[in-house]
Amino acid sequence: MRLTLVLPGLRGGGAERVLSTLANAWAERGHVVTFLTFDSEGPVAFAMSRAIKFQPLPLLWTSAGLLTGVISNVRRLRILRAAIRESTPDIVISFVTCSNVLSIVASVGLHIPVIVSERSDPLHFKTGIIWRLLRSITYSRAEAVVCLTGHSEASCRRFARGKTLIIRNPVAFREQSILACKVGAPKQIFAMGRLDPVKGFDLLIEAFHLIASQHPDWSLTILGEGPERDKLRSLIAGSGLTGRVSLPGWASDPFPLLAAADLFVLSSRVEGFPNALCEAMACGIPAIAFDCHSGPAEIVRHEVDGLLVPPGDVRALAASMERVMSNPIERARLGRRASDVVQRFGVEDILRRWNDLFQQVRSASAISLEEQNGY
Repeated sequence: MRLTLVLPGLRGGGAERVLSTLANAWAERGHVVTFLTFDSEGPVAFAMSRAIKFQPLPLLWTSAGLLTGVISNVRRLRILRAAIRESTPDIVISFVTCSNVLSIVASVGLHIPVIVSERSDPLHFKTGIIWRLLRSITYSRAEAVVCLTGHSEASCRRFARGKTLIIRNPVAFREQSILACKVGAPKQIFAMGRLDPVKGFDLLIEAFHLIASQHPDWSLTILGEGPERDKLRSLIAGSGLTGRVSLPGWASDPFPLLAAADLFVLSSRVEGFPNALCEAMACGIPAIAFDCHSGPAEIVRHEVDGLLVPPGDVRALAASMERVMSNPIERARLGRRASDVVQRFGVEDILRRWNDLFQQVRSASAISLEEQNGY
């Protein structure tokens, strides 16, 4: 099968990690994969199979004013349509709202089915008003709208006309990358994600500050990059945590770093389906997460492999961290079950769900084409 994948870029975000994992798996299984991105500059953050045709498109220019923006998007559509046509796919698969809208519109009249994946809950992740309007208009033209959680699927159902379904993110666990890292690791809390207000790392630093003096042998590492770096640095210094909290940046393979952790904390204000949480649990690390809307409660089994905390409650987060940090038996108990996430969201099961969708979409597309041709 010929698959054309569309994504804004491959600089290191969660959607990029997931789609690159799927792309490599599909290529390994004999599919012809073309990867179109809107970013023609900068490094690719993830290892890509040599069998994949990677084609960056010059589509990320900025526009000044409404009229210029309209003209720019017409140009984007022309370039994307030409690239899709040239790749001759059986199916187009797009991730992220802006890519989804453009892929649907660019494919009109090409008789190529388009599957889009909404990476967050539209009710709680606010995109620009124009993109929200375009999403509500265009998603009904997609053959399927893939969602990550029940909350997201319920939200998308309103404008996708019954074409929604849930396929989780795969947990691409690489055990060989962590085997040498468990012995002798210092006690540390780990967090990971884009340094953005939505990830709530300011809340995590505040919670750690409340208990840090009681645990002088513990440190906090926040892995990631983003616009909040300077603000978080100032918060760390102002809290007297310099040397106790580190911001080492982004890593293409987080597993060796995750394996050195004793506790993982997800402090997000809002989530989609947090890959970082799954990856940490795959390493056998107990997890604490804010029970924010969409995501964490579908991954963490409270009191079984981790703890869920009322969203945004810093004191409750600090108390849960204190409980786990103070009790190595509790950490071991939760960690033993955490790695079950690999079976619950394993790559093979997720690939099977995608393959089933491909077959359904191709069958429906063939019937639709026959009807149009009057057979």
